[in-house]
Amino acid sequence: MKNLPLDRPLAFFDLETTGTSPESDRIVEVSVLVVRPGGGEDLFTRRVHPGRPIPAEATAVHGISDADVRDCPPFEAIAPDLGRLLLGCDLAGFNVIAYDLPLLEAEFGRAQVAFSRTGRRLIDALRIFHLKEARNLTAAVRFYVGREHDGAHGAEADTLAAMEVLDAQIAHYPDLPRDVEGLARLCKPEGWIDSQGKIRWNAGEPVLGFGQHRGKSLRQMARAEASYLRWIVDKSDLPADTKWVVREAIEGRYPERKE
Repeated sequence: MKNLPLDRPLAFFDLETTGTSPESDRIVEVSVLVVRPGGGEDLFTRRVHPGRPIPAEATAVHGISDADVRDCPPFEAIAPDLGRLLLGCDLAGFNVIAYDLPLLEAEFGRAQVAFSRTGRRLIDALRIFHLKEARNLTAAVRFYVGREHDGAHGAEADTLAAMEVLDAQIAHYPDLPRDVEGLARLCKPEGWIDSQGKIRWNAGEPVLGFGQHRGKSLRQMARAEASYLRWIVDKSDLPADTKWVVREAIEGRYPERKE
């Protein structure tokens, strides 16, 4: 660290996991770099057996398969050493506050090893990135079109600006599709039913793509876990189109995949 003076150790960390749910997903790899005041460093990297199959979509992201962790220890075996390494450290990383830290806390809890964010200062480079580098329409107009977006948040001005930005993006990135069908596929990845992939296709069936029931079909959930589907509709903060698909499933209507 050349530009950040430290008054106590700062632990940068990253996890590779079976998914994104602290309750139902597990760590398959953890790496921690502890930077100490004065410049000393300790690097700790371990793969661990999650105790369950690693989903194919997770392997597609981080490249770690069941075979890669077959002979690795479970998290509880490394938890004591990891806990000692993190003792007295502040925590840092990229998207660690929303993603990595809750998963790490859950794994320590299951291993019955004391670990808490209480008293630790948390630094997330992703939040700083979003704070300093705006990701809104005004910033997009400035970057792609090269002008200021006068009239921001007026419906007409924003509509016209969106058209300009899209046209400029196609010119700026030669690898983007040059047709509407291709751009639509890019904006909605293969297998997604809703806008965020919370509901996905699996062998022709709509299934949940998140949480403790990830991978279960909507038909199965409507029969056995209807209360969970009603929670999604009534209480969750999931997108409106996700709730619409789930509401339809509760009433016995399911999306049909068009090949």
